[in-house]
Amino acid sequence: MSRDRDANPLPPAQRLRIARQRMPERGPSTRATDFGEVNLGFRHELAREEAMRCLQCAKPACVKGCPVGVKVKEFVDLCWRGEYLAAAAKIREDNVLPAITGRVCPQEEQCEGACIMGRRVEPLAIGYLERFVADYERRTGRVGLPARAAATGKKVAVIGSGPAGLTAAGDLVQKGHEVTVFEALHEIGGVLLYGIPEFRLPKEIVRAEVENLRRMGVRFETNIVVGRSVGLGELMDEEGYGAVFVGTGAGLPKFLEIPGEEFNGVYSANEFLTRVNLMKGYQFPRSDSPVCDCEGKDVLVVGGGNTALDAIRCTKRLGASRALLMYRRSQEEMPARIEEVKHAKEEGVEFLMLASPTAFLGDECGRLRAARCVRMELGQLDSSGRRCAVEIDGSDFEVPVAIAIVAVGTSANPTIQSTAPDLAVNRGGYISVDERTMKSTKRGVFAGGDIVTGSATVILAMGAGRQAARAIHEYLSTGQW
Repeated sequence: MSRDRDANPLPPAQRLRIARQRMPERGPSTRATDFGEVNLGFRHELAREEAMRCLQCAKPACVKGCPVGVKVKEFVDLCWRGEYLAAAAKIREDNVLPAITGRVCPQEEQCEGACIMGRRVEPLAIGYLERFVADYERRTGRVGLPARAAATGKKVAVIGSGPAGLTAAGDLVQKGHEVTVFEALHEIGGVLLYGIPEFRLPKEIVRAEVENLRRMGVRFETNIVVGRSVGLGELMDEEGYGAVFVGTGAGLPKFLEIPGEEFNGVYSANEFLTRVNLMKGYQFPRSDSPVCDCEGKDVLVVGGGNTALDAIRCTKRLGASRALLMYRRSQEEMPARIEEVKHAKEEGVEFLMLASPTAFLGDECGRLRAARCVRMELGQLDSSGRRCAVEIDGSDFEVPVAIAIVAVGTSANPTIQSTAPDLAVNRGGYISVDERTMKSTKRGVFAGGDIVTGSATVILAMGAGRQAARAIHEYLSTGQW
């Protein structure tokens, strides 16, 4: 691409007349039968055309809308110039996982939600451009890794290899610290691996970003359950880690607490998605871990978030004859991304809004045969800012199902807290921290992500990881707690 211009040649009024470029997708009839990625990514011409739309604001609100502070204006400017490697390197200054966030970050609520173009036309497709330059960089093999400062001689332990842990590790190793990430499972990636299906986030993308962190100097140890294999005290007192970041997530599944959840055929979304995503249970017996047999069966998923959408779309790919998503509120209140809802509907998922199970019913052999449900209506606003769901008397009905998957949230992973009595937790079992520094009540221990906030988005966890990394660096540099 030519570099003979110092600025976008189009006047702002003309840029506003350029339509937002659409993401190329695989057709629903084919993609719903396999686990290949749905979105295909921008081509060069689409990326440049979209980048040309940017108004190059003097005070870009999109940067403030990004939890990790990506310099959106600068990387988009490099995009329209065709300097894609430089654009990717610019993103990596603030975001060590751009190929991941370009796929799963809810940009419509973050950077794109803050884009001033959205006041008059569709906002700039920042997420699509981020994905494009990250993929371009990976294909060329010329990854612009950030520079690493001189070694400080300080060691940091990061517990958990999800988005918060990986981000903290990436930022800390850049500052010259020796960083080791401890992961309980056999592979690095946390929820990025076990929670998000291949058709949204291919595992090769996660592995490539992890390999980039290795190249930056981050060390990884798998099959280590901190709190069981080794304690926080041992890491700090015996192994010489000057600080610890806890990013173990909120992996304890919640259930509905209704009769019949013990029947054979009722699963948590955590178990189901882990078998599908991390263990490739859908390939059984080629894989070691089987997943529930959905072929030709009616399947119900309860919930309205991205996890519920991931689960129900997986069952469709596993051959479910009917894939039904049930949510107690209306579609407008669903926390799932709009794009995921659109894709699910295109793939044949049925949506039953304003309904909720009250019991699961089984046969004489203890197998699930149906869900007894009730119709709901929306009442007053609750603490989440959404209207609460209220049962309608006398509206009971049954839905015949052979498999039910419960995707109504998770609670804190309790392993570390249960073995560290000086680590304060709140009523929900989440680690209590200072909101600015992410410091816990135990000296030298910081925490962030879902283990502090409860289930949230990948990018918010990454923001917490960056926030903690800054505070950890200050603590290691000054010794002041």
